[in-house]
Amino acid sequence: MTEVYLNGRYVGDVDNSAEFVNRIKQDRRSGSLPGDMNVYYDDALGSVMVESTRGRCRRPLVIVKDGVTLLTDRHVKQLQKGELSWNDLIAQGIIEFLDASEEENSLVAFSEKDITPEHTHLEISPLTMLGVIAGLIPYGDYIQSARLIIGTRNLKQSVGLYAANFPLRMDMDVNLLHYPQMPLVQTMMHELSEYKAHPSGQNIVVAIMSFKGYNIEDAVIINRGSIERGFGRSSYFRPAVSEELRYSGGLMDSIVVPDKDVKGYKSERDYRFLEDDGIVYPEAKVKEEDVIIGKVSPPRFLSNLEEYSLASNIRRESSVSLRHGEEGVVDFVTLTENEEGNKLVQVRLRDQRIPEIGDKFVSRHGQKGVVGLIVPEANMPFTASGIKPDLIFSPHGIPSRMTISHMIELIGGKTAALSGRIIDGTIFAGEPEEHIRKELVSLGFQEKGTETMYNGVTGELMESKIFIGNMYYLRLKHMVANKIHSRARGPIQLLTRQPTEGRAKEGGLRLGEMEKDTFVAHGASLLLKERFDSDKTVVPVCEGCGIIAIFDPLKDKRYCPVCGDNVEISDIEISYAFKLILDEFKSLGIYPRLQLRSKY
Repeated sequence: MTEVYLNGRYVGDVDNSAEFVNRIKQDRRSGSLPGDMNVYYDDALGSVMVESTRGRCRRPLVIVKDGVTLLTDRHVKQLQKGELSWNDLIAQGIIEFLDASEEENSLVAFSEKDITPEHTHLEISPLTMLGVIAGLIPYGDYIQSARLIIGTRNLKQSVGLYAANFPLRMDMDVNLLHYPQMPLVQTMMHELSEYKAHPSGQNIVVAIMSFKGYNIEDAVIINRGSIERGFGRSSYFRPAVSEELRYSGGLMDSIVVPDKDVKGYKSERDYRFLEDDGIVYPEAKVKEEDVIIGKVSPPRFLSNLEEYSLASNIRRESSVSLRHGEEGVVDFVTLTENEEGNKLVQVRLRDQRIPEIGDKFVSRHGQKGVVGLIVPEANMPFTASGIKPDLIFSPHGIPSRMTISHMIELIGGKTAALSGRIIDGTIFAGEPEEHIRKELVSLGFQEKGTETMYNGVTGELMESKIFIGNMYYLRLKHMVANKIHSRARGPIQLLTRQPTEGRAKEGGLRLGEMEKDTFVAHGASLLLKERFDSDKTVVPVCEGCGIIAIFDPLKDKRYCPVCGDNVEISDIEISYAFKLILDEFKSLGIYPRLQLRSKY
């Protein structure tokens, strides 16, 4: 007897599990049972699992019977003429959807020529194994699986043309590439996904070599001439929003240029970009702390009736200004209403981003790297035909990562650029590497993809030949301009008196255990002390009982809450966080006694 489970619940036993499983499959294909049901015989547990729940990942496959596929040439012709649809193929039991568990009991053939009597299904195309984004990666069958996944993540983070109606949209944190291109090496997915409507990269010349050690550890080197001609140039957009909120008691905000008698008024210079309606004008060049939407609000707390009647006069400043480290040009201003009928003002800021050291670039094969050096065009190495690479990639990124597709794309891109055609790199169905190499030879280049290169600084011939070709490179949204952060002195938290956290709040840079070890190793103990002084405080301590004493600045007098006046009190330096924990101990009824010893 074999146990049967429906969606994980035990429902009964069957005598012949193989016959039962086959019967369910036949009924599903004929339409007697729902098409979203899947059945799986678990050999290890000796039970049948039937699943019909939502949220399972299922994929379509062509059914194979007795070594013959059910999808015939007649079906294909009918599909091409439009006489048959996808749903008709499913209804006729030619195509079915399998989930991960039922696929365990199936043997799927890659192509029609691979079919044997043991096979149960046939791939519609090997491309259907992958998602939309993984399908965009050329020669994905020549790449390590982990790198393929990393490549898909990188494609999601690339800067491109995300929507055609971007001028009318108020999206958060948007990057737009100025000159996006279609890749020279494409896959079938580029056509299916209409990639030409939203490309996100550029075709550039890439040389695989080292350059003065500046492309060590995945860093890349970029030609300054390429940047000046527009390579990787993009715009960054960010909106600022403010609305006139209504409060209880009929009070509400108002978007205006704040008057000088408003509580929290900044300075006239901060409001210099505002027009009469309290909103910044388009194309204004604004920097941090500049107000872009002026707003005044009623007071936060209404304590008594007298104040309530005066509330219209005592208004507080609540304008929207640029955060620390932000700058840009006002690109677009819109005035509208929200669902409650309140006035809503949206201002979009624009900032041009030119590639700089520290910006992230990536190929479609998960070979990511930051810019380590921008080299003047005159100093770039060049080939015998005078070609200078736009980007220099380190040779050490290939052996351990096994991204052979990266190398094939270089040769494919080179052939595509020279022959003026698109190379098909669809996974398991792309143009064979041998054909591309033969075409490269016929175009007058070495089939290996290598070329003789000269040192751009000295003009000397380089001893080894350099692998060079064309490649589709993406610029990622991770830019130095959004992440750079430093501070000397600045705001501190009220409770702990330690620096605030985060770049937007002008926060401090945390020094951890490992950073401390580097200072210890250098013998820089004074610097270490200075680093840990962010919440240094001086407290009076009673030498009699060891409790923190009290200092009265009005009388300029110190006294102990336990021992009184006539006792020795000394000032000591401690961390404010330590003082806080002593107070916590006191609240628990624990007596934290400080025993002082002279430093000298």
